[in-house]
Parts: sequence; C-alpha cells; structure tokens
Amino acid sequence: MDDKAAIKLLDCKNLKVLNNKFENTFFGIYLANSSHVWIEHNELESIAENEYQIGNGIHLWKCEYITINENKIKGHRDGIYFEFVTNTLITNNYSEENKRYGLHFMFSHNDEYRDNTFINNGSGVAVMYTKGVKMINNRFIHNWGSASYGLLLKDIRDSYIFGNEFDQNSIGIVMEGSSRNEVLENRFIRNGYAFKLQASCDDNVIERNNFQQNTFDLVTNGSLVLNKIESNYWDRYEGYDLNRDQIGDVPYRPISMYGMIVERMPTAVLLWRSFLVFLLDRAEKAIPVITPVNLVDNLPAMKPYDFN
Repeated sequence: MDDKAAIKLLDCKNLKVLNNKFENTFFGIYLANSSHVWIEHNELESIAENEYQIGNGIHLWKCEYITINENKIKGHRDGIYFEFVTNTLITNNYSEENKRYGLHFMFSHNDEYRDNTFINNGSGVAVMYTKGVKMINNRFIHNWGSASYGLLLKDIRDSYIFGNEFDQNSIGIVMEGSSRNEVLENRFIRNGYAFKLQASCDDNVIERNNFQQNTFDLVTNGSLVLNKIESNYWDRYEGYDLNRDQIGDVPYRPISMYGMIVERMPTAVLLWRSFLVFLLDRAEKAIPVITPVNLVDNLPAMKPYDFN
C-alpha cells in the first residue's frame, strides 16, 4: 500500500531533479500534486522480472508545467506514467525494455512529447482519454508481441501526430474512439500492421505518410469510413502517373481483402504469402466486395516523401 520511491515530491513547486542514477528502485521519481519541476539527465534501471514487482520509472499524478528531458529509463513497469497531468513537455528521453509501456498517458491534456525513443517495450506509448496532445519526431522501434503496438490512441481528440518513425512493431498505430486528430508525415516501416483504424474513429486526417515494407498497411473493423486518407505513399501502389506530377492517376485502396479476413479471423494469418491470398486480393481489386468502398487514397504519392 506504500508507494516507495527513490525521490518522492508531494505538493512541491519550482524544483529540479538532475543527474541522478537510480538502480532497482520501486518507483524512481514520484511526483504528486506538483508543478514547475524539471527532471533531466537521470538514469533509471530495474532488473525486475515481472510487472507486479516494480513501479514506474517517472510517475506523475495531478501535476502541471513539468519538463522531462534527456532521461534513460529501463526495466520498469511504465517508463513514464502520466495521470491528470497538463501543460507538460517530454523531450529526448530513451525508454527501453519496460514491462508495460514506454510512456503512458491518461486524462492528461495539452502536453507535448518530441524526439523521444521507445524501443523494445511491452508496448511503446498509450495515450488515453486525452485531448490536445502533440507527438512529434519520436521513434517507436521493435515493440513486438501478441498485444504490442508502437502507439495506442484511445478516446483522444484534437491532437497532432507528426514526423514520427514506426519501425518493426507488431502494430504501428492503433486508433480507437478518437476524432479530429492529424496524422501527418510519419514513417511506417517493416511493421506487422502499420495502422489499425477502428470504425469508432471519425474526422481524423491521415496525410503525407510513408508506408513501406509492412505486412498490412491499413486495416479497419467496419465498413463506414469517416476519416480523410489522402496523399500518402504506399509501396504496394501499382498505378501510373501520365502527367508526371508525382501523384498517381489511379486511386489506391490500401485495405486488402486478406487484411479484412485476418482482422475478423486472426488464425488466417497462417495463409500469409500463399497463392490463395494472392488470388483473393487480385479478385478484390477487380470487384470490391468486402473492403470499404470509400476507404481510398485519391491522391497517392508516386515516390516516398523525404522528411529530412
């Protein structure tokens, strides 16, 4: 019942936590009801084997105006955990091999995280029940597992996901029950699923992203599509560009028939790369039956975008 921590700050203001090293602590740095705190250049590492044996590396509850910069967190339950945290900046952190999430947001509005790396965690980042979040230039790498993903967006709105890299995750992005978000200029490379866009999402914009070498680029669990998907690069696009404006003249349907079948019946993934799957997808392209008719990129890019 006692949340033990190496450093615990309760009802504090105007503090700095700098250049510390934490080894096998339960919670590393624990903040509650605090504001205007700077947490920088700390190293937090635990060797606990199970999630229930360990707390979070950097834990914030009911805080505002916090800066978390250039910390290394490894082996905790959640690398960084936010609940009821507002107007906070998370930059240049390295969160690795945490049991549950590299970063976990809940009910935390108007925060920004940029230039962080989330690698080989149970899952990369979960942003839940939140609005007004900016997620810019982060890297989500090698978050593998039966229930793993790079980024979960659940019941969030009015947020901005820009310039991130999703490389070798089971799922790059999962979006559920979310609206009015912009997903722009991200790179989805070598993921199992690049993007799972559930039917409960609406009024989101997905533009100018690169989808390359993914098993499935885009899947959904419904037939009604209320989101804008346009001007993305898809490496499976086989259309042409007669006027050479670098925009495909033929619209592209990124959802395959086989992807829809696997979404409904996961065991069908065993047929991946079979000749039957090839025939199914070719038939669906000619006469769409199962895939959502209005889920289409009308302006597919002919070349991958260079975001450097």
